[in-house]
Amino acid sequence: MAKVSVLVALYRPNTGHLKQAIDSILNQTFHDFEFLILDDCPEDNRERVVGSFKDSRIKYFKNDKNLGIAGTRNKLVQMATGKYLAIMDHDDIAKPTRLEEQVHILDEHPKIGVVGCHIKLFPNNRIVRFPSDNDKIEDYLMQGCAIPHTGAMIRADILPDTPYEDKFSPAEDYALWCRLIGKTKFYNIPKALMQYRIHDNNTTKTQSDKMTSATHVIHDFVRREHSDIWNRVCQNTPHIIRMKLFGFIPLGHFKQIGKGRQGILKFLPFITIKAKQEVQ
Repeated sequence: MAKVSVLVALYRPNTGHLKQAIDSILNQTFHDFEFLILDDCPEDNRERVVGSFKDSRIKYFKNDKNLGIAGTRNKLVQMATGKYLAIMDHDDIAKPTRLEEQVHILDEHPKIGVVGCHIKLFPNNRIVRFPSDNDKIEDYLMQGCAIPHTGAMIRADILPDTPYEDKFSPAEDYALWCRLIGKTKFYNIPKALMQYRIHDNNTTKTQSDKMTSATHVIHDFVRREHSDIWNRVCQNTPHIIRMKLFGFIPLGHFKQIGKGRQGILKFLPFITIKAKQEVQ
């Protein structure tokens, strides 16, 4: 049994991008992993691309029918046998030491259940930094996704039976982190261990509307379930709860009218967004 399960969900990825993503995992300095790749597009086929890599750690599967992003991710979690789960998007690139450094944190700090990292956007080479300290991460989660999902490693035994909830798509990763507040500790390694590929041609109003709706619902439940953190954050900010796509791409913000749990959030969108393709 491998110590780490690397989980990748596919939905019609660019073949060149997919090859780079797979290659970046196979070239890790940490070797004790299984590499689970689940294709969520029954009418498409990326098996030839995956099969071009002759590595026994790679296990390719295909859904009989389209399950969507949340269902596909839940299936990957159920299939995994590793103690730790490393999330990877099909078009991003992991730095060679990513797995090694994250495994070290989880091995040395048993109270930490989720470890992320900074990310480097490309091709513009911008570094996106996230808070490292657990308390600061929890505060940030009141505003947006504080841990990049594509760069996260999670202890398998802290996850609920259905970690990803379809009703929160495409913000199901953000919802998961919020569900785990108080159940585990968070940490972001202050290094850019992932390269996140930006697609300028995937701007869609549908994605914007779905993200707006999902984030509003998430903010509603964190305000109820973690009112102490929510109230502290609201008191220390100008009553602006910012909303960011995938944690760092500006999408809009919620302006709170009134204080604490009784406040009303009004969403104010930005004009445009640019988002990478997600599993449909």
